[in-house]
Amino acid sequence: MITTLCIAGYRSLRDIRLELDPINIVTGPNGSGKSSLYRSLRLLADVANGNIIRSLALEGGVQSVLWAGSLAYTAAMKRGAQRVVSGQQKKPVSLKLGFAMEDFGYAIDLGYPIAAGTSMFNYDPHIKTESLWYGQVLRQRNEIAYRNGPMVKVRDAHHTWQVVLSNLATFDSMMTHASAPTDARELLMVREAMRDWRFYDHFRSDRDSGARRPQIGTHTPVLDSDGHNLAAAVRTIIEIGDIAAFSTALDDAFPGASVDIREDGGYFELYMTQAGLFRPLRAAELSDGTLRYLLLIAALLSPRPPALMVLNEPEMSLHPDLLPALGRLIAASSKRSQIIVVSHAPELVAAIESAAQAKRIELYKEDGETLIADRDEPPWEWPSR
Repeated sequence: MITTLCIAGYRSLRDIRLELDPINIVTGPNGSGKSSLYRSLRLLADVANGNIIRSLALEGGVQSVLWAGSLAYTAAMKRGAQRVVSGQQKKPVSLKLGFAMEDFGYAIDLGYPIAAGTSMFNYDPHIKTESLWYGQVLRQRNEIAYRNGPMVKVRDAHHTWQVVLSNLATFDSMMTHASAPTDARELLMVREAMRDWRFYDHFRSDRDSGARRPQIGTHTPVLDSDGHNLAAAVRTIIEIGDIAAFSTALDDAFPGASVDIREDGGYFELYMTQAGLFRPLRAAELSDGTLRYLLLIAALLSPRPPALMVLNEPEMSLHPDLLPALGRLIAASSKRSQIIVVSHAPELVAAIESAAQAKRIELYKEDGETLIADRDEPPWEWPSR
């Protein structure tokens, strides 16, 4: 379980540090930074998959995602007693992402190239430093692996630093290039834990959605992020998952309904029978809200539950009558996975909180900066460049 999440220099998240529980609800008004928090978590996952540079490029490049305010933001500036001046930025420009689990912590610091050259990739961010450590807070004595520029050092069994890489590219992470079952097994363990995180963000439910069409069916213990393999995921739950929990979740939202998966030449298609109808409806005939709810059931009741599941505005396209059932489903699933829900639907937030002991993380914005209401910051130290 992630216990601490820290982001600095990403969009409106100038320097945000928060503690996480088994189930967390991120809420706040529009523009308060909820989407930025969600995207920063996805960027952390992209580190483990070797995609962070590409992901930043797809967001418009590092120059588009960096905190645009003053880096020397003093209390006097916040009170209005001192004018904010852009020229006061003296610290190196950086984007920092970090988290701590119960056993390990990890942080990465990205910045601009040192000097412009002839390369057309000069706008790519460079990974300046990375660190992996035991416990919650980075200290000199508990650091396990450290990357500074192109060099990666790892402590051996005798607590002696050993250089394992000396020419790591600026766009490669030590997570993907230095982890090994012999010299750096802790890096390997944390990398695989990060790769297990799942993100579900605005399932497609239009008429061309893959979830509406027959798809080749294979065992699918994990629903894909776009939900195209819904039929195979539901069939996998029926055969090797918790079919009782699936039936309960379905009946809670659609009393008297049932779901059937039909196979034709290796292609799976979902049919749903609802109370009062004389024939089952194919997935192509279901309403957007009904289809999206089935996708959420398949995601939350995965036979291979992840360590962390992040749901971004799962209430989209759902009728308000479905939100209490969704809240109960999320609460029940939090017993199998740590869950972060990003939502601005008060009905869903209330439903989750009535069904489980959830941590509410309420964001607001002041002078362009995202802040957390009524929260004490957990202890944290960033690795130095």
